[in-house]
Amino acid sequence: MKILSQNVFVGPNIYANFPVICYQIDLGALEEWPSVKLGKAFTDGLVNALPSLQKHGCSYGEEGGFLRRLTEDEGTWMGHIWEHVAIELQNLAGSAVTFGRTRSLEDKGCYYVVYQYHQRDVGLEAGSLGLRLLQHLMPKNVQALIGAHVEEDFNFEEELTDFIKMAQRKEFGPSTASLVSAAEQRDIPWLRLNNYSLVQFGHGKHQQRIQATITSQTKHIAVEISCDKEDTHNLLNDLGLPVPQQLMIYSERQAVRAAQRIGYPVVLKPLNANHGRGVSINLTTDEEVITAFGEAREHGTSRAVLVESYLTGYDHRMLVVNNELVAVAKRVPGHVVGDGVHTIEELVDIVNQDPRRGVGHEKVLTRLELDNQAERLMEDAGYTAQTVLEKDQTFFLRSTANLSTGGTAIDVTDIVHPDNRDMAIRAIRAIGLDIGGVDFLTDDISKSYKEIGGGICECNAAPGFRMHVAPSEGQARDVAGKVMDMLFPTGSESRIPVAAITGTNGKTTTSRMLASIMKAAGFTTGMTSTDGVYIDGHLTVKGDMTGPTSAQIVLRDPSVDFAIMETARGGIVKRGLGYQRCDVGACLNISADHLGQRGVNTLEQLAQIKRVVVEVADKCVVLNADDIHCLQMAEFCHAQQICYVTMDSGHGLVREHIRSGGMAVVLEKGINGDMITIYDKGAHIPLLWTHLIPATIEGKAMHNVQNAMFATAMAYNFDTSLEDIRQGLRIFNTSFYQAPGRLNIYDEHPFKVILDYAHNPAAIKTISDLAARLDVKGKRRVVVAMPGDRRDEDIIEAAKSVAPIFDTFVCKADDDRRGRGFDEVPLLIKKTLMEEGVSEDCIEVIPSEEESIDSALKGCRSGDLLVILGDNITRCWKQIVHFNEDGEKLIEEDSTPSQDFPEKLFEPVENKFELSIGQKIVKDDRGVHIVVERDEESD
Repeated sequence: MKILSQNVFVGPNIYANFPVICYQIDLGALEEWPSVKLGKAFTDGLVNALPSLQKHGCSYGEEGGFLRRLTEDEGTWMGHIWEHVAIELQNLAGSAVTFGRTRSLEDKGCYYVVYQYHQRDVGLEAGSLGLRLLQHLMPKNVQALIGAHVEEDFNFEEELTDFIKMAQRKEFGPSTASLVSAAEQRDIPWLRLNNYSLVQFGHGKHQQRIQATITSQTKHIAVEISCDKEDTHNLLNDLGLPVPQQLMIYSERQAVRAAQRIGYPVVLKPLNANHGRGVSINLTTDEEVITAFGEAREHGTSRAVLVESYLTGYDHRMLVVNNELVAVAKRVPGHVVGDGVHTIEELVDIVNQDPRRGVGHEKVLTRLELDNQAERLMEDAGYTAQTVLEKDQTFFLRSTANLSTGGTAIDVTDIVHPDNRDMAIRAIRAIGLDIGGVDFLTDDISKSYKEIGGGICECNAAPGFRMHVAPSEGQARDVAGKVMDMLFPTGSESRIPVAAITGTNGKTTTSRMLASIMKAAGFTTGMTSTDGVYIDGHLTVKGDMTGPTSAQIVLRDPSVDFAIMETARGGIVKRGLGYQRCDVGACLNISADHLGQRGVNTLEQLAQIKRVVVEVADKCVVLNADDIHCLQMAEFCHAQQICYVTMDSGHGLVREHIRSGGMAVVLEKGINGDMITIYDKGAHIPLLWTHLIPATIEGKAMHNVQNAMFATAMAYNFDTSLEDIRQGLRIFNTSFYQAPGRLNIYDEHPFKVILDYAHNPAAIKTISDLAARLDVKGKRRVVVAMPGDRRDEDIIEAAKSVAPIFDTFVCKADDDRRGRGFDEVPLLIKKTLMEEGVSEDCIEVIPSEEESIDSALKGCRSGDLLVILGDNITRCWKQIVHFNEDGEKLIEEDSTPSQDFPEKLFEPVENKFELSIGQKIVKDDRGVHIVVERDEESD
């Protein structure tokens, strides 16, 4: 079996609206070996290794369905089996995933296998381990047939344990997971910021962060105090709160003297440590103190060790959130209860059979282990692992009650005495924590410590939530919900508005227009585009940034309060979306581009990919009503409404949509030109004449007219005022500095130059049509190319678009040939041009982009129009701007300005200004200036 490709989707994708892993595989000879043919031994071995597969319903929709698929009729194939194994392995590691799908491809024996994951590395490792297990279980003859590399010493139980431990290091711990779950229940978005427990809740300027149970509101000084047990003790003691006697020491001798001074029994603990590491309790002799000192030193991060008086009573964890006691759990150290029959070792195995117990933090309880600490306690009691305890005799295998070492927790929140409640709140407030845990020892939590005694043995920052969200006994408490309510009080925002834009052409310009509008409305925008990531109009990351990584850059930025996501095909195909949903999603158009790549061969398949953007829109979907593929997306939309954009004021479907109260943006003819008009719930709202939008070149650049309509539709659906929409469109132009590579016009030469990054047939046709509409006195010239990874038919179609419009042609190639020969693309363009009737004398083939542009610029004469379809846009623009610096004069005396590009004819300055006394004209390398001559003694 060969893995042909592997994709890890981080967000909504063509398979699901959540993260999945997708493999494309070729079963090869295994195509002839479905599960029933592999035999009963294979099926039994699989079920023995993973008994929980029996719960998989598969296509039958009921428990046991997958096993029926394995054994009934013709059985099922290896890709499908692998999918279920990868899902189940993740479940065993604590990831509650359920989604999977396996479908055949066109080629025989080829399939795509898709399954859900929560953490990338865990999902990938589940696939790897699952594949190794299946190969191990195959009959020997099949292993030999497919050439499988089977490990002779493969031990699945050991591999599974290692996998679960690895998953725990990668997956969220129980506390972080509970906070993420609470956020999802409240529709608060979240982003994982590292491989551990650092998580951002909310987007942009509304974000809050947590690491474990430390929040962005937790004061650093409070954490420092809580981590220093001496400072905590002194602070609480000074407030009259119940704490044990305590001394800090640095040597074994000091430890013994301190214990004798306080009086036995005592407790030794590191000055800085957590999870009960290095803590020894109920020490009654000098020898035990010396041993405990070494243990404390080993686990602490400081040389200092604390000696405390030993408090008796049950260990209670009291959790305070935002000055409220939200949960209390009585913690019991890991233990076994004798039955008069089984040994301690056998009792441990019986306890570990509890399905709630797992490795580490895998489940709500941790497995018991007969480790060094347990052996020491057994030795102190005169027991061994083979000792049979009397019936109902309890033996503790741990001296502390931490859940991470096998302890259990009993919820007692409802019976806490008010004095104890107030004591815990005072302690956490005194330290200054927003979330804190008080470890309180008392015989009865329902009685006041003032009456029966008791004491605080520790206060913790970042307290664990596992004992509260999943207690061994008693009611589970929504402590994570209390934290979310603290971080995001009722009525506060957690999301910023998100606009998502996809399509074949016009995405970047539309994104920039929308950014201009929203900036006029007062927003700090974050925008992804093919040029880079822009924050408030400033380029922060350069490059093609239209994938999920760039989207998350914007959502993570704390200054952004409006996100604009240009979303391209490549990012969706490779990794999915970088956002779970958007407020307004738009699909501008669907035309041939990148076809024949990554399994996308038709416009219908391309539309299916780009449809993902509109499928995740909540508030509104903006669709091009003049594009059939966009229109068909309406069936898959889940947004509250659809807004159609059309340049055909007689569009039948849009007319009926408007009459039924729907929304549309329509281009309407008027006496003064074309008017962008909004229809909404029966209202007719004229917005702006197209010739007043600079980017449209007096309304002639129809593709930018359409882009402006899309930007209008999206802005309007964010409740932007009409004046802000007008202003945003009026101040936006297609200069190189505002929109590099998008209809950049340079008119400082005697001829005019348009630079554009058109790189597919539709875009090139659009630029060609614009060139035909412009008033040009001289010749229309073009430097034309197409990316080498486009299909021959796409290159031919592009060449056909330019053939009837231009007078001269320079055929070039992009710097990156993308698998094509040195001059293969320009020669194909030339061949097509000649077939379209263009004279060979009008065609020049220069594969180098730099040389081709230089040649085209030198060939221009006054009044000409030169269109350059560039690849390296910055270099192209520099060539255009710096051309003719040698002083060569190309202005003809009888030159007449065109209507669209009027010449800047210079007249003597004296004819334009009436000079006053004491003024004169000065011309230097900075230009022409009026200089005032002043008397040295004058004011």
